[in-house]
Amino acid sequence: MDWTLEVVIVPVSDLDRSIAFYRDRLGFALDHDTRNEHMRVAQLTPHGSGCSIVIGSLPSQNEMAPGSLHGLQLVVADAEAARAELIGRGVEASEITVFDERDGGTFFGFADPDGNTWAVQQIKARGATPLIPLDARQRFGAEQEA
Repeated sequence: MDWTLEVVIVPVSDLDRSIAFYRDRLGFALDHDTRNEHMRVAQLTPHGSGCSIVIGSLPSQNEMAPGSLHGLQLVVADAEAARAELIGRGVEASEITVFDERDGGTFFGFADPDGNTWAVQQIKARGATPLIPLDARQRFGAEQEA
């Protein structure tokens, strides 16, 4: 049986500010921003990822203090290019650290406006063999638009 991780709840204090950060600064796709008289929730997905983040005011989201989630991890094929892209978009990012010369041993980090922290790991193999093939991403995108 396959078990897939598809959503991670990120606790934030200001939904509009967080949507702007994740969408405009990090480049995550805003999958939906749903609101009614009882709640508001937004789902955003990093490009190429099968896992999204959810931010909002559902009871499960309010159980964690804003900024209390640490160690979320993104993977990129080129840490230098990814860091430069984020800095160019106004994100404060740490210096790149190489813990191990083998693929997977290079990291940098950043935090969202509430202080939730993210690590970015370089795995060069993702450039040649993404976890979600491009044709599957294109099909999924077409299904979302339909």
